[in-house]
Amino acid sequence: MPDRTVVPCAYPARATRDGRIVAESTRAVIEERFDALPLLHFPADDVTDPAGTVPDEPGHLRFEDADVRLEIVDTVPGEDPRDASVKRFPVWGDAAHLIAMLDVQPSGPDRFVGAARADARRPVVEASQMLAQAMVAACRHAPGRRVTSAQLAIYRAADARQELDFELQDLSTGRTFSTVLVTVSQGRPCASVLVQLHSGSDDVVRHAVDAPPCKGPYESEPCDMGVTGRDIRVADGAYSNDSSAPVGPPVIDAWFRFRAVPDDQALHAALLAQPAGHMPIAAALRPHAGIGQDQAHRTVSMGINAISLSMHADVRADRWMRYHHLSTFAGDGMTHAECRVYDEDDHLLASFTVEAMVRPFAPSMGPVDDRTAL
Repeated sequence: MPDRTVVPCAYPARATRDGRIVAESTRAVIEERFDALPLLHFPADDVTDPAGTVPDEPGHLRFEDADVRLEIVDTVPGEDPRDASVKRFPVWGDAAHLIAMLDVQPSGPDRFVGAARADARRPVVEASQMLAQAMVAACRHAPGRRVTSAQLAIYRAADARQELDFELQDLSTGRTFSTVLVTVSQGRPCASVLVQLHSGSDDVVRHAVDAPPCKGPYESEPCDMGVTGRDIRVADGAYSNDSSAPVGPPVIDAWFRFRAVPDDQALHAALLAQPAGHMPIAAALRPHAGIGQDQAHRTVSMGINAISLSMHADVRADRWMRYHHLSTFAGDGMTHAECRVYDEDDHLLASFTVEAMVRPFAPSMGPVDDRTAL
């Protein structure tokens, strides 16, 4: 593997100092470095204030000034200006990278593998990522059927820098339903996912709980989670990692949408499942002053223990999906949240619950990864 590669930046890039643009370009390049953060280089002609720059790449300048903020403008030509968002550089990656990660590949009979990510900055696999990957594996294993429910239980942490193995066991296969147990491993089991799929049926009865009132995506505040090609908007700015943020009710409404998704329902469903672990703990912390997710893995042990997801309809992850998170309990070192996912027309797409832990580190432990203790 080369120590470094230089690739074009797929989106417009800019640099600001004290709110003033000092560089802006559609021709910037990214230097990807093995086991180090990437670097952003601007064409020298597109830099209006070169103070604090170094000429690392031919014809390009790179800012070393710590007061300069580097940003990726997440937009494509012809897009509605309302759909543009800004991601701080360096980003985790693009939605295409996330989709490729969720699209696990066959590795043998009843087995799939999820690719490693060598440049992972926090090398712990998210619980909801394993849930989403297991759902894709189950759909590939039982083609023609869609997921109706998936229950994840986490045993121990998984390292994002290593491949994940998914072993599938058929528990039942009937004319309309299949039940598959997926064991997620890295040398030893890390999690289990019980997936039920079915081939569909006509309604006998139908109802769905109404969506609570909420601001629409374009009236909500953008949220940067470092993935280009994915837009997140949070009603009333209710999501924050900041332990000094104002308190509020244990509710967070967030809108998610991906710019481009293959025509593959398994991947659309997986993209709905993958954010399931992003905000439930934050909803539980929101009513409590002086604590936030910025304390996770440093002074407070936080992590997802279990997720139970029910899918009610086919999903279009390239259209706005609203996640309504309600934390119903926090105490005894645990939190519980019940969540519902709606489309922009208030149709219920999915329901899920999340069990998580929020507990102090033992004095002898110090800051360690919380889920290794599960």
